[in-house]
Amino acid sequence: MASPDQTVLQFFPLSTSLSAKVHPLVIFNICDCFVRRPDQAERVIGTLLGSVLSDGTVDVRNSYVVPHNESSDQIMDAVMVTVIRAEVALDIDYHHNMLASHQKVNPKEVIVGWFSTGFGVTGGSALIHEFYSREVANPVHLTVDTGFTNGEASIKAFVSINLSLGDQQLAAQFQEIPLDLRMVEAERIGFDILKTTAVDKLPTDMEGMEATMERLLALIDDTYKYVDDVVEGRVAPDNSIGRFISDSVASLPKISPSAFDKLVNDSLQDQLLLLYLSSITRTQLSLAEKLNTAAQIL
Repeated sequence: MASPDQTVLQFFPLSTSLSAKVHPLVIFNICDCFVRRPDQAERVIGTLLGSVLSDGTVDVRNSYVVPHNESSDQIMDAVMVTVIRAEVALDIDYHHNMLASHQKVNPKEVIVGWFSTGFGVTGGSALIHEFYSREVANPVHLTVDTGFTNGEASIKAFVSINLSLGDQQLAAQFQEIPLDLRMVEAERIGFDILKTTAVDKLPTDMEGMEATMERLLALIDDTYKYVDDVVEGRVAPDNSIGRFISDSVASLPKISPSAFDKLVNDSLQDQLLLLYLSSITRTQLSLAEKLNTAAQIL
């Protein structure tokens, strides 16, 4: 046991367990900002907007990029150890102006953290996190691997934990927290395309519907196999899963197969009609543009 006059090196962990929930629009916006970044920039950083739910979950619903400049120098200290010194300069005025503009549209969205592209935490992350710690208490740091380091877009969330020696704070350690990325099926299709390093073309509406139906059939097959295994005694029953399956089946409307086919066919015909009308509109606009150009030449 340490004596009262000794200084103890200690961590100050979070008082409550934190988790984050990110809307897919935030991920799409970060990827778009990375594509549009300046040529000399290796990554983009920005502010996360959202709210803190009653259970402590950080709900991230919006984001915007913040211009910055960063540099790193390698220096040699007194014991001949190479140390990397990072410097980061943020456009604070731009950050505050964007925040004011966003809060005019949605006053309930406040700063909950910041994001950066790249794989994991870098040397300059501590400096940026220190700035956002002055903007909001215990900010969340979201990283999006747009370089597909492991073959996919890795998305992680971190919070900072202080390491102190007595009353003096020495450093900050980034600790990963649970991240929930919930998507509807249409958003899942777009995100799956982003995760692949290269695609031949974007799927059409029919191809997207086909992929969704194939996924639905696979889930139905897995559910059928689980129920069959429980009935035959090969798998121990789980009451929570049984109630979830029962609620899902009860939520389905009771209609005949012929009525269901008619409903799907009518919806498909409406979609085809919209595609036809949009094609006619594009043709008419193109023809009007060519006639206008010809009239100006004459």
